[in-house]
Amino acid sequence: MLRLESQILDNPSQLESQSETPNLGEITTEWVPDRLTPRIEEQRLWEIVKELDLAPFLQIASKSSNSKLQVASISFGRSQAAEWFARSTPDSQVTCWYVDQFQAFRATEHMALPDEKLQPAKELPTNLEIACTADLPLKEYQLAFIPLVSSGEAELSRDFLQQMFHQLAIGGRLVVSVDNPEDRWVHDQMKGFEKSVKVRKFADAVVYMIDKRTPLKKLKDFSCELAFRDCEELIQLITRPGVFSHRQLDNGARQLLDAVDVYPGARLLDIGCGSGSVTLGVAKRDPSAKVHAVDSNSRALSCLSRSLKLNGIANVTTELNHSGVYGEADQFDMALANPPYFGDFRIAEKFIAAAHRSLRPGGRLVLVTKQPNWYRENLERWLIECDVFESRRYHIASGVKP
Repeated sequence: MLRLESQILDNPSQLESQSETPNLGEITTEWVPDRLTPRIEEQRLWEIVKELDLAPFLQIASKSSNSKLQVASISFGRSQAAEWFARSTPDSQVTCWYVDQFQAFRATEHMALPDEKLQPAKELPTNLEIACTADLPLKEYQLAFIPLVSSGEAELSRDFLQQMFHQLAIGGRLVVSVDNPEDRWVHDQMKGFEKSVKVRKFADAVVYMIDKRTPLKKLKDFSCELAFRDCEELIQLITRPGVFSHRQLDNGARQLLDAVDVYPGARLLDIGCGSGSVTLGVAKRDPSAKVHAVDSNSRALSCLSRSLKLNGIANVTTELNHSGVYGEADQFDMALANPPYFGDFRIAEKFIAAAHRSLRPGGRLVLVTKQPNWYRENLERWLIECDVFESRRYHIASGVKP
């Protein structure tokens, strides 16, 4: 089941698994997918998890209102460890948490791929929920799995670790892997929760385990509130780990705001709004304007919603969407975007295509970039009256829908 904070397209239907049901608490390891190779940290996590004795955790679960073994997991890949656990332990309920809708969609899509062992197509396990939410769904878990990457954002990793451990039942277990066999940082974070940390080392990764003995005394708030000025208005902005851009106003967003004017009654679209600085700025300039902010990151929209309340702004709507199809076509006067620089401009193409669909004829796209040459060469594929000009350390690219 794919649960999202707002309506999305391509929501896969719920299907029942055809696999045999093992005895309560038994893990079967014969099923191995023949699809995308798991990331190292995901594979090593599973190698440890499949050896776990589930009896103690099932006993804890039996005392709760929901007798099923509740398992929480995150993934920077396709959630194979969570999927394998759900398929091999059907008496569990596995929640795989994603912050980003596109990653959640890709994981769901991957799990539904045909498998040569289960022709013609493999069905999604009914006891696996892929949740795309700003925070881990609130419930009591007996097991939690976190495969981390050593190149990831440290504050986001700390956030994930704290949320998972906090929602564990007393006696529950947190299992964390990291793709760095020489890691000390994750180990130190785990020791901050429980002094006794079990360690399993591999040549390419390390896996840690702790059992929750006592509740956390205090939860750290990783969110940040900052302020910036736009047209002499002071605007409060909330950011969180995993959201672009955390703890600072992005300079590109500043240049984008400086490049546009808002006229009364204008219909504006902010594509990939992030924490919402551009949305907040243009919405504050004229309350009669209508701004629609879209992002695939559920936490980004959660931050923006908090900022809207903080600033008393009522002329903004938000949408969690990775598809590029935002309601009816041809409805906006201007689209604004700050496309990410990675992805070989594939994401930039998606942003421009989404803007082209959403803009009315004569509507204008304005975006900010540090890599202007690609836009000079390609923007005319979609738009007319194209222009690319320098704005401090950035460039503004603009064009009109024919």
